[in-house]
Amino acid sequence: MRRASAGLALMLACGVSWGQDFPVEPPGGDDSPAPPIGLALPEDFLAPPSDLVTPLAILDRLVVPGTRMQLEWRPGGGISAAEIPSPVVVARGALSGPVLCLVAGVHGDEINGVEIVRRLSHGIDPTRLSGTVIGVPIVNVHGYSRGTRYLPDRRDLNRYFPGSRSGSIASRIANAFFQDIISHCDMLVDFHTGSFERSNLPQVRADLTRPEVLEFSRHFGNTVVLHSPGNKGMLRVAATAVGVPAVTFEAGAPARLEPEEIAQAVAAIERLMVQTGMREDPAAAEGAGMPLDPEIIARRPDPAPIFLDSRWVRANSGGLLISEVTLGQRVQSGQRLGRVIDPVANVERYILAPVPGRVIGMALNQAVLPGYAAFHLGTETSEQAAVEEAADPDQPVGEDDPDPEERPEAPDPTAGEDYE
Repeated sequence: MRRASAGLALMLACGVSWGQDFPVEPPGGDDSPAPPIGLALPEDFLAPPSDLVTPLAILDRLVVPGTRMQLEWRPGGGISAAEIPSPVVVARGALSGPVLCLVAGVHGDEINGVEIVRRLSHGIDPTRLSGTVIGVPIVNVHGYSRGTRYLPDRRDLNRYFPGSRSGSIASRIANAFFQDIISHCDMLVDFHTGSFERSNLPQVRADLTRPEVLEFSRHFGNTVVLHSPGNKGMLRVAATAVGVPAVTFEAGAPARLEPEEIAQAVAAIERLMVQTGMREDPAAAEGAGMPLDPEIIARRPDPAPIFLDSRWVRANSGGLLISEVTLGQRVQSGQRLGRVIDPVANVERYILAPVPGRVIGMALNQAVLPGYAAFHLGTETSEQAAVEEAADPDQPVGEDDPDPEERPEAPDPTAGEDYE
């Protein structure tokens, strides 16, 4: 008995294993034979990959990958029960990627943006899209249906984001839109035009002190980029504050459709989607029908953004403004930009350019008062200089709205009003 036990122990110690009919180590390496055809592999039973595209749940609907769906949005509480709903076009890409939100019509009379967002939202092929595009062409249906910038109580909706559930009508609409739409966004472009009979060259306005916003602003091709921190209550300011990189895209004048400005804005957003890997580059020959790797795109030369410093030039007298330059024109210091005519005294006074630059915004010919912001001049600078100036607390900041409107009434803190 002792001899048998000793023999067994010796066998185990020496690793004798001639009785087993399977390898001790699983096959591996490049020389391992392929499994028989039809045999399930272990990875066939693993969890699905993390980039699997699932339906997007938004506004109580599910938008499946590779499809487009037009939804309707109304703020709750019966605020817009008598108004047409805001259309929300969702293109859910067949491939994974970021959610890009395009919104317009926050000011109801700025209709260039309405057409820009409509054209982009309905022109995207979701079967070849990496990510999702959510387009809301008309946010302020109250103002749009009446052809005015404001809500019915003359509040500016773009001064109330992210809003609150218990504030004014503007604050409640802003809160509902923020919760229902903006909460789904990874990136946001808010389209506007010049205000109060002014026209703007297509341009991106961004807070260049925010690294994520600066990176976002680089992807619009050779579009003018201006540093602007924005005002409290603006949609892009509120979105950036909650981690959604956002910019304002200005294009043209209010209350009119301008095909050239619309086309430039559409081209800039298409470039943005290429640069962020959401769609293939139509100019690329390779990878036809396949999404391009963002790293490959990044190595290609691309039209660089044009960073500008800017300043407004104001009329020093009242009268009839007649411009002598055009939007986008380059001017020299001392050049005549326009003249203001006093029709009573029959006197003309000239408005001169204080610095050389480019006309990136201007008032349309109209009657003006002294101090009216008539021309917006931009001076080209480098990205580094623009960022450094943006970070300088002593540096003057350009105005988003050169003539902020007067409030219809004084604030009443006891009534819970939340306007500035």
